[in-house]
Amino acid sequence: MKLVLIGIPGAGKSTQGNLLSRQFGIPYLSTGHIFREITKEKTALGRYVKETVNAGFLISDEKTIPIVNSYLSRKEYKKGYILDGFPRTLPQAKKFKNNVDKVIYLEIPDKESLWRLAYRNDTVRQDDTVAAIKKRIEVFHTVTQPVINYYKKHDQLVVINGMKTISEVNKEILKSLGKQLIQNKIQSWSLDSTIILAIVGLPGSGKTVASDYFKAKKLPVIHFGKIVNDYIDEHHLSHTEEHHKKHRDALRKQYGKEALAVLNEKKIKMSLEKNHIVIIDGMRSWEEYIYLKKRFQKTSIIIVALYASKLLRHRRIEVRKFRNQMRGEKRDINEILDTHMGPTIAYADYYVDNSGSLEDFKGRLESVYRTIYFS
Repeated sequence: MKLVLIGIPGAGKSTQGNLLSRQFGIPYLSTGHIFREITKEKTALGRYVKETVNAGFLISDEKTIPIVNSYLSRKEYKKGYILDGFPRTLPQAKKFKNNVDKVIYLEIPDKESLWRLAYRNDTVRQDDTVAAIKKRIEVFHTVTQPVINYYKKHDQLVVINGMKTISEVNKEILKSLGKQLIQNKIQSWSLDSTIILAIVGLPGSGKTVASDYFKAKKLPVIHFGKIVNDYIDEHHLSHTEEHHKKHRDALRKQYGKEALAVLNEKKIKMSLEKNHIVIIDGMRSWEEYIYLKKRFQKTSIIIVALYASKLLRHRRIEVRKFRNQMRGEKRDINEILDTHMGPTIAYADYYVDNSGSLEDFKGRLESVYRTIYFS
């Protein structure tokens, strides 16, 4: 299914886009988000987009169309998408040949748009000044209204009252698409198989932040290192590399280098019975990976390796309130060689750079997640 969401700023496009994405199992793509990402780039295009957006104007058709087409050519969008913010102009609509199923127009009054954007508490956009909002509303009525008329003429437009509650708006959208259509799409586009997404990386690379990010998506997270941490706490020991290594070696003597996978197998199995995707935080040894491959043969096991420079990783650990002594070259070497993490990092399916801001890191994780989920 291919859906387009249209509405003045603050109409609720992103809210409904994310809801529909989960309901249909297809990705939600906001062109506004794409452009805001581009503004961070130190390029001529980045400067142009930043200046244009901040002034409340639209990006030119000549630049918008190839940017959107480039994104939609990615494999995660091959089964469909929910598109927010495009097409905005009549030329864009006429040149956009993607067999759109429906165009959802979320209609709200101008005053409601101004109130929602100017007085919301979580505003993070630099172009959300009152003057800029008014300009964006004006541009919408001038430039995008012909798009609405275009899709109405082609019997593709659905008008939804955006003044209702989020739940009511969502129900109206689903109702407008048709009950049979909803059932068919949700059923046919559910995940074909289960997935174990294993996060690996050296200390300080961001494994905890990544697992928290996926946990916020309501995905179950299994922390392999919890067994060792709990043992240290229960025996009132300090969290040092020596104490962790001693207990880890004891477990491996009993269960092999795949010990943590063996001890967490039941928990993984139970999680997969209720969820299509399960996150493993801190899969270390290559033997753990091989063990999971054998025990979960019908499940795709995907390794996501996180990267950050040594200096940055060590600095992050140093400012931690918990286990801040467990850093440095000795621990890095132990992780690579003793825990046998080196092969899992080298064999990773995806590499995510965590050298920049938290926002950038989460954006990269989201990109990987979309690719995995929708491919």
